Amino acid sequence: MANSFFRDAYQRVVAARERQASRYVNGALMNLDDETLKGMGTSREELRRKGVNSYVF
Repeated sequence: MANSFFRDAYQRVVAARERQASRYVNGALMNLDDETLKGMGTSREELRRKGVNSYVF
């Protein structure tokens, strides 16, 4: 019982961090021009659908 609780909690933390990292990367990719995004096989609209967070440092 205890192992499954901690394993589930860990997996949820990892999944949340993966979503956060994905949104961060999508935000950084939004700074690229359309031609570069097209060359990468994606578009601005696709990045927006996936979710975007932009961070100011």
